[in-house]
Amino acid sequence: MSEIRMGIGFATGRRNFRKVLSAYIHTWKATKKDLPAGMEVKLHLFVAYDVEYHNTKSTDYTNLPQEIVDAFESITFVGAKNALRSLQKLRDSRKFTQSELTSVFGAGYAGKRNAVLFAAIENRMDYFLFLDDDEYPMAVTKNHDTCLWSGQQVFVSHLKEIGDADYTNGFHCGYISPIPQIGFNEVLDEENFRLFIEAISNDIINWTSIKALMESGGVTYASTDVLITNKAADVPLIGGSKFISGANLCINLKNPQKTLPFFNPPGARGEDTFLSTQLEDKTVRRIPCYTFHDGFSIYQHLLDGALPIHLSAITTDSAAVNSRFLNACIGWIRYKPLLTYITAPEEYERRMKSIKAALDQTLPKVAEYFQTNRFFNIAAEFDKYSKNVKRHYDQFGLARRTWEKIMDLF
Repeated sequence: MSEIRMGIGFATGRRNFRKVLSAYIHTWKATKKDLPAGMEVKLHLFVAYDVEYHNTKSTDYTNLPQEIVDAFESITFVGAKNALRSLQKLRDSRKFTQSELTSVFGAGYAGKRNAVLFAAIENRMDYFLFLDDDEYPMAVTKNHDTCLWSGQQVFVSHLKEIGDADYTNGFHCGYISPIPQIGFNEVLDEENFRLFIEAISNDIINWTSIKALMESGGVTYASTDVLITNKAADVPLIGGSKFISGANLCINLKNPQKTLPFFNPPGARGEDTFLSTQLEDKTVRRIPCYTFHDGFSIYQHLLDGALPIHLSAITTDSAAVNSRFLNACIGWIRYKPLLTYITAPEEYERRMKSIKAALDQTLPKVAEYFQTNRFFNIAAEFDKYSKNVKRHYDQFGLARRTWEKIMDLF
């Protein structure tokens, strides 16, 4: 019988974390009988938490129910007051400069992900599964305008494939996109909104899919074909990247030297996208397993067993929805220059001019439609991040070299 040490990782800042974790553990207990014969799995929990994100306190994460504690062989927390002792050892070793360590473990989402990933490697995990605190182990499909729900074997699905891969990544359904349903009019027509979205988003987003998503009320439904055929497939290489998401993502740690760091430019997101740019020579498998993304935190009752037969459309009538959309746009535009610089360096200057022209044309219309001049901040952020792209590229390179140097310790 082979024993597998499986790390479960969260980088979280929501009180709902404990409830989400509980749902995954109860699902695991009910489905681990479906593991291949002779496979014995021991779970270990790793949590990086941020009390400032939603004004929480450390006990919102550390005070776990006993039945959850009992499900794990060990539990490691990484917060402001209990940073990993091993990170301090790295600082004290004099083998790394402060700039090197900051490039990997600095403030921001990528730094938290790297901290828990490092802890998992240090604790000799075989595999490490990243989960998000707003994604639930279930899938929703649609039949004659009625939602049909199914539980998902997230842990088991990854365990069946990760042994022969470097990364396994599942699918997502629910409220994945922050783009609300737009009622086009004389202020903002479809062509200008298309131009705006294509200017700020990454290469994997295309207008055809975005338009279809908006027409479905912003809800992504799980594919019945994926659920029924139940087959994994290789993630394709697109423009030098194998695009993955940062959650429902499992990493093979049996050879730490093959692992890679997360990265995002200061104040930006995109840590999964920048990991995607490093995966060309890695085996990355898409597994037939969904998680439901509750991107607007309006369906937490799903975890209590209340399954709606209809999902609400995400419209511009909500100030919270519009604010989330604006924040997402700023997050996208902050990492667009670096992503372009990495994936298409010879095209960089031309594409930046094209993006600037598109923003100049469309931002007045978008700002008027949403009735806020805050959308003009997108242009300012674009100018700032495009001017600093070479510095951010150097930081990205430093993070990769530093991670490699740290992994050599193992």
